[in-house]
Amino acid sequence: MSEVYLGNPNLKKANTQIEFTQENILEFLKCKDDPVYFARKYIKIVSLDSGLVPFNMYKFQEKLIRNFHENRFNICKMPRQTGKSTTCVSYLLHYAVFNDNVNIAILANKASTAQDLLGRLQLAYENLPSWMQQGIISWNKRSLELENGSKISANSTSSSAVRGGSYNVIFLDEFAFIPNHIADDFFASVYPTISSGQSTKVIIVSTPRGMNHFYRMWHDSEKGKNEYIPTDVHWSEVPGRDEAWKEQTIANTSEQQFKVEFECEFLGSVNTLINPAKLRTLVYEDPLKRNAGLDVYEEPKENHNYLVTVDVARGLGNDYSAFIVFDITEFPYKVVAKYRNNEIKPMMFPSIINDVGKGYNNAWILVEVNDIGDQVANILHYDLEYDNILMASQRGRAGQVVGSGFSGKKSQLGVRTTAAVKKLGCSNLKTLLEDDKLLVHDYEVISELTTFAQKHNSFEAEDGCNDDLAMCLVLFSWLVAQDYFKEMTDNDVRKRIYEEQKNQIEQDMAPFGFISDGFDQPSFVDSDGDRWHVDEYGDRSYMWDYM
Repeated sequence: MSEVYLGNPNLKKANTQIEFTQENILEFLKCKDDPVYFARKYIKIVSLDSGLVPFNMYKFQEKLIRNFHENRFNICKMPRQTGKSTTCVSYLLHYAVFNDNVNIAILANKASTAQDLLGRLQLAYENLPSWMQQGIISWNKRSLELENGSKISANSTSSSAVRGGSYNVIFLDEFAFIPNHIADDFFASVYPTISSGQSTKVIIVSTPRGMNHFYRMWHDSEKGKNEYIPTDVHWSEVPGRDEAWKEQTIANTSEQQFKVEFECEFLGSVNTLINPAKLRTLVYEDPLKRNAGLDVYEEPKENHNYLVTVDVARGLGNDYSAFIVFDITEFPYKVVAKYRNNEIKPMMFPSIINDVGKGYNNAWILVEVNDIGDQVANILHYDLEYDNILMASQRGRAGQVVGSGFSGKKSQLGVRTTAAVKKLGCSNLKTLLEDDKLLVHDYEVISELTTFAQKHNSFEAEDGCNDDLAMCLVLFSWLVAQDYFKEMTDNDVRKRIYEEQKNQIEQDMAPFGFISDGFDQPSFVDSDGDRWHVDEYGDRSYMWDYM
């Protein structure tokens, strides 16, 4: 009998001698060459109904394993409850057993989830035949080491998870649920590890959750902009799932939840400010140039008017200091540049705003001054002597009114984001975006809009997400309703939208023209008793008096 590891009869300890039969050798070589065959014949899983059973793979699971085996970089968009975890750990186990001196990292949004995945792998390992097992060097809930030098570790996804190590396979589970800033830091730290080897594999598997980093990587893979091979699994590929199952699942949950968790739509938030149908149409583009948080989509144009709205953070790594540059020369307005940085200090931020503002034809600048934004606005105005800073005055029931200079007793540089300002800004932003009066092609702006959802009586970022850029849009949308903005641009946004909506209503209600019975027209009776109708086909603009 083989020597066992720490009293576990299912585990073989290191340096245990095993005599292979000819059949064992042939089977070992066959499994090494074919991970699908290995998983189908030797992987055991725990069934709720039947206990320990063989892993009876579906066609899409076989395809996944072959893709993992044949390609360095894989990204998979998968519904809930499709056995993706078992499929992935089966391949990872195969890689560890049949390759010497490899290092594998299992990473998830939570450390407990990663450890659960490792536990499934360990269970599968325990049920391998003794002649196929490698001897155990170490074995615990966070890692294991095999006699052939292979190591597997389980951790939460973070910038420090794989730093300083050399990994052959990095498996990222539910990557869409990692906050954006952690995901960005992770890839910044892991890239040297990936690029240092010629065969390092990265496997990303997740159910979507909004238009975040996973969304961007997925769509870049579809467009061929990165090296990842995309694999999309539909819920109907799981045997037993049909339209009846779909209807029952929706009845027990909701249609929105079904679309996210099973249809794998990227709109993970409910009650977003912007209509989901509109969010689906927003497409991001690559900037013309990128530098230290600044993304430029359109260079400054001569005789064009620009506006910058600014949201200020403390630079502690949580929220972002951000600003957006808008071209307000003509309708529709458009985002031409944006800045976003969670490490920039408030003392340094004004210099960046100043440089960009001057570059865009001395753009008008509106700073949100609820917190330390007041400090940023003061440095811009007094120290850097930037001229085109918008100011706001408190005018009683009218609230804050924007101008270019101090007026009144309660004037200030910038604007305070009160409940009234945010309410009007959100309302206007919804109209501007949904009516295509504001064009946005920045990935991070779109991403924030997909998680900018109703909470209590307002709108804000969902837990774990950011809304710094979204608030820059809100400030802009509040400003466009100001009388001073109409003077800046010679363009009344409200009237323009009103007129276009009015025209659309007219077209919808009377596609073949107005039908008149004559009674709604001015008329008079002449001396002979005949009735005459005035302006029978004339201007009807009186019907739509602008208010």
